[in-house]
Amino acid sequence: MTRDDVRVRRVYDAPEPADGTRVLVDRLWPRGLARARADIDEWCKDIAPSTELRKWYGHDPARYEEFRRRYQVELKEPQPAEALGHLRTLAKGKPLTLLTATREPQISEAAVLAEMVRGSSGRSAPGP
Repeated sequence: MTRDDVRVRRVYDAPEPADGTRVLVDRLWPRGLARARADIDEWCKDIAPSTELRKWYGHDPARYEEFRRRYQVELKEPQPAEALGHLRTLAKGKPLTLLTATREPQISEAAVLAEMVRGSSGRSAPGP
């Protein structure tokens, strides 16, 4: 699997042919987006950060590294770990796009998940 095989995009953006399987990884449904227009293959709520972690983070770039660390700990719990395994299965041999509603997907849970699905343990935030 190459870096380009697992993408991170906003759910509001129009689908692209290179997206492959499109999976929404937010716990909450994106505001203002009709389910019929979402064009997703799956909604994987079980992998989203806990409400407490999501609220603490608040998408503050200064907190990203600590969010990333805490979220990786949460992903070791049984239900999120199973969901992460499912994403890894979806990514085998075909493109996978992790979707989020956040305005800055490169510092979102989707970015952390993409890094983990790719098997990377780098410290910097992956690009879109």
